[in-house]
Amino acid sequence: MSIYLLEVGTEELPYKFIPQAIEQLNTGFTNFLNDNKVKFSDIKVYATPRRLAVIIDGLEAKTADEEKIIKGPIKTVAFDENGKLTKAGEGFARKNNLTKDDLYVEDNYVHAKIVVKGKSISELLAENVPSVFMKLQGAHFMRWGYNDEKFSRPIKWVVSILDNEEVKIKIIDKESSIFTRGHRFAQQKMAIGDPKDYVETMRNACVIVDQDERKQVIINKANEAAAKLGAEPYYTDDLLEEVTFITEYPVPAICEFDPVFLEIPEEVTVTVMAVHQRYFALYKDGKLINKFITMTNYIGNEFSNIKAGNVRVIKARLDDAVFFFKEDTKKSLEAYVETLKGVTFQKGMGTMFDKTQRLIKLSDEIAADLKVQSPDITRTAQLCKADLTTKLVFEFTELQGFIGADYARISGESSNVVQGIKEHYFPLNAESETAKGIEGQIVGIADKIDTVCAVFAAGKKPTGSSDPLGVRRAALGVIRTILDAGLKINIEKYIKEALKLLPVQRDCADEVNEFFVQRLIIFLADKYKKNVLEACSVRNPLTDIADYVKRVEIVQTIDAPALLENANRVIRILKENSKDSVNEAFFKEEIEKTLYTKIKEIPGNIDYQAYLSELEALNPTVTKFFDDVLVMDKDENVKKNRLALLTLLKNKYEHLTDFSKI
Repeated sequence: MSIYLLEVGTEELPYKFIPQAIEQLNTGFTNFLNDNKVKFSDIKVYATPRRLAVIIDGLEAKTADEEKIIKGPIKTVAFDENGKLTKAGEGFARKNNLTKDDLYVEDNYVHAKIVVKGKSISELLAENVPSVFMKLQGAHFMRWGYNDEKFSRPIKWVVSILDNEEVKIKIIDKESSIFTRGHRFAQQKMAIGDPKDYVETMRNACVIVDQDERKQVIINKANEAAAKLGAEPYYTDDLLEEVTFITEYPVPAICEFDPVFLEIPEEVTVTVMAVHQRYFALYKDGKLINKFITMTNYIGNEFSNIKAGNVRVIKARLDDAVFFFKEDTKKSLEAYVETLKGVTFQKGMGTMFDKTQRLIKLSDEIAADLKVQSPDITRTAQLCKADLTTKLVFEFTELQGFIGADYARISGESSNVVQGIKEHYFPLNAESETAKGIEGQIVGIADKIDTVCAVFAAGKKPTGSSDPLGVRRAALGVIRTILDAGLKINIEKYIKEALKLLPVQRDCADEVNEFFVQRLIIFLADKYKKNVLEACSVRNPLTDIADYVKRVEIVQTIDAPALLENANRVIRILKENSKDSVNEAFFKEEIEKTLYTKIKEIPGNIDYQAYLSELEALNPTVTKFFDDVLVMDKDENVKKNRLALLTLLKNKYEHLTDFSKI
C-alpha cells in the first residue's frame, strides 16, 4: 500500500478560511478517490497559516480493470438491410477499438462489452490533484500576479510525493517538488523523503502541522505559563481556534499592563484582550489581574520587543476605554433612555425607545401571567437598551448588556436589575448559558419575541442564509430560556400581543408561530426523533413548551402496534372531524355505548405515561368496536353518530400525538 503527500505553501492565510479548507479538502479527496474506485485507508488534512497539507494512506498501486457495457446507435442506424455496419456503426466500433464481432443488439440498440484498463495511482493523482485542490472556495478569493485562477493567497510552493517518488503536478503557476519550507525563522528548504516522515520533519523545523496537536500545545503552554503566576488563563473556543490558525509554533509570552485599567468594567478589558488582540486574560483567585499571555509565532529567547509592542497596543485600546467609561458615567444609566429616540430599531418599526416601551408592556404581561410581582422586571425592561447610546458600547458593540449592567450598578440600581440587564441578551449563542434571574428571563423573552415579530411584520422573514437581526438565534434563545428555567409561558399568546404593539400591523401570527415551531423541532432533533417531534406538534407546542417535551419523551417510547393500528384506522376513516355531538339514542350496538363510556372516563389531567396506559387499556374496546360495527351504516343518523364517536376518540389520541406520523 502507498502513501501520498500534498503540501501547498502559501502566504499567510486568513484564519477563518483555514477550517473551511480542511473540511473541503477532506471531502474533495474522499470524493475523488471514491469516484475513481481507489481504495484507501485514511485521509488526514493538516493546516497552518502558511500551508495546507493532505496525507492519504493505504492507497492501492493501481485501480482494477473494469468491465463496462456501452450503448451505441439504434440497430437500424448501425446496420444496413444486409447486416453490414453502416458508417455510423463503423464509427462507434472504431471509437471504442471494437470489431463487428464485439457488437450485439439488445432492446433494438447496439451494445458492446469493453474492459477499461485500470490506471496507476500516480497517474490518477497527477491528473486530478490540481483540480481537486482548486475546487476550494472561500471569501475574498482573488487573482494574484498575472494568473487567471483565483485563490485565497498567493501560492509559494507545492510538494507532491507518492511513497519516495515525486508526482509532478502544477497548481496555478507553481510546479511541485520534494522541497518544503520550515518556520519563517527556521530552515527554509527541506526535502521530504517519505510522506510518513512529514509531520516529524516539520516539527523539527518548528512547524506543528497537526492543528489538533497545535491547539493542545497552546492550551498546555498557556496553563503552564499562567501557573507560574498562580493564575488561570481565560479563553473561548473562538479565541483558541483563531490562535491555533495564526501560529505554526506557538510560544507564550507573559505581558503586563497598568493596574489602572482594572478599574473599568472587566468585560471591556477582557474583550480588548481576547477579541481585539487575541490575548489570553489571566485570573487569580477568580479576579482579573493586570497580566496576559500573548501566544507568539516566534523562535528565540528575546521577547522584550514582542512584549513591549503588545503592551503598547493594549494600552492605546484601554486608554480609549477608560476615557469613554469616565465620560459615560458622568450621568446615570436612566439618563440615556431618552437618547434612544435617536436610534432606529429597524425601518418602519420605530426607534429603540419605542422598542423599550413595547418591552415594558410585554414584560409586565408575562410577569402577571407567571404571577411574578417584581418592580425590578419593569425597571429592567426600561433600562435594558439604555447603554446602546453610550460611548463605550459604540466602541465595543459586542458588550451591550454587559456595559449596561455595570453602569446600572454604578447608578445604584438593584442587583436584580443589574443582573437582568446583562442577562436579557442571553443566550449569546447556541451553546452559551441562559439567564438565571427571572428579570433577565422575562425581559429577554419579551425582547426576542418583539424582534422576531418585527422582522416578520416588516416582510423580512429569514430565507436560506439570510437571517435579519438574528431572528433564528432569537427564537432559539426564547426556547432555551423557557426550557432551562422551567417556565410555563404561552409563546403563541405573546406573539399576538407583540404584533399588536408594533407600529406596522400585519397579520403574520401564523407565520411567526410556524417559525418558532420549526426552530423548536430543529433544536430538539438531536435528542428526539424528528417524526415524533412533528407528530406531537399536532397540538401547538408553543402554548407550553415544557409540556410538549414531556409528551415527546413518552411518545418516543411507544411500543404498541395494536394501538398504532387502531389510531391510524380512526384517522383514515375520518376524512375530516365530525362537528356533531354523540347522541346515545342512535347507538345500535352495545359496544358503541361501551366505547363511548370508556372514552369519557379517560381523564385529561393526568401525566402522559398514565394517559398512554389509559389509551392502551382502551384499545381492546376499540378493536371490538371495529369488529362488530360498520361505521358507514346505511342509516344516515347512525353513520353520523358513529363518526362523531370516532372524532371524540381521535381527540383523545391527539391529546397525546398524531399517531399517523409515528
